[in-house]
Amino acid sequence: MRELHNIGWYANKISPKLPKSAFKPVPSRLFGGLAYTLIIVCGILAINLLEFNYLIKFLISLVLGFSFASIGFLGHEILHGTVVKTHWLKNLLGGIAFMPLSIGPQLWIKWHNMSHHANTQHELNDPDAWMSFEQFNNRTFIKYIYKLPLLFRSLFSFTALTISFTLHGTRMFFIYSKELKKEKNLRLWIQFILPWIIWIGLFFLLETEKWIFSYLIPFFIGNFIVMCYISTNHRLNPLVPINDPLANSLSVTVPKWLDILHFNFSYHTEHHLFPGINPKYYALVKGEILKLWPDKYHQMPLGSALKLLWNTPRIYYNNKELIDPKNRRVYNSLENGLSADNISYHIYKHIS
Repeated sequence: MRELHNIGWYANKISPKLPKSAFKPVPSRLFGGLAYTLIIVCGILAINLLEFNYLIKFLISLVLGFSFASIGFLGHEILHGTVVKTHWLKNLLGGIAFMPLSIGPQLWIKWHNMSHHANTQHELNDPDAWMSFEQFNNRTFIKYIYKLPLLFRSLFSFTALTISFTLHGTRMFFIYSKELKKEKNLRLWIQFILPWIIWIGLFFLLETEKWIFSYLIPFFIGNFIVMCYISTNHRLNPLVPINDPLANSLSVTVPKWLDILHFNFSYHTEHHLFPGINPKYYALVKGEILKLWPDKYHQMPLGSALKLLWNTPRIYYNNKELIDPKNRRVYNSLENGLSADNISYHIYKHIS
């Protein structure tokens, strides 16, 4: 693996080349959030007040699911402080944006901003990093799962993307709720319970069928869209001892219109380099990276990244490779030769 550098090393070289406006909040991004809020409210009302056939209801569910994901991307932006700076307003707006996916703002800041960003792809300290081969050997249930062929595991894992974001967030809640002081813990619980009260309460207010189209199907779609991005952010990159965003992160490319609708969430390496600047400026950051370190920057179309995820296992061997214990196949990671055109592997016969 090449020499690694921390975030500050890169940021110090790029920061002087960015406009001062890049480091200021951009409240106008909230207009996008308002648009998605209106779409969500109008979509739910349309399903429940108008008599549509199943096809029309499902199409509205698709729009709602897309909106759940998109407003969640804005919530991510808000809670990094790049839209508004006022603490209470930031938490309120971020909480509203994440409500469709049932993630509280305090949990997100603790889990994502403070833990994940500070320890990205660290084997022990990143709450989002996948397990090493040593950890795998100590987990009996996971060992049974990995006795299945890769095709079935991939099918299961991609199906699970429909609940993965909220499910992992719930797991993080129970981990971090044990670490916080009583006052902060109470807020964490309120923020965790409130979205569920709203959505489960809606179930009792609406007909079951209409609730399914109004919330359950959009919930699955929203989770899936969010996880299609998140699952490609780091899972093809190696585990690293130094938080080097050019080594541990992947940016994906999508059509320009989708970048607009998803608030530039595809620029993930850029986000890890500058989590405190608004994503509207990430194209400028990318341009500077490509000037200075074009050979270190990882990017590929979102579809290609998902294809790599489908065709490779998710257990790390020696931090820089991915291993399938069932057949002892060892694949390279992005930093070590893996690419959309090269999904090769070799066999390690000495692995028990």
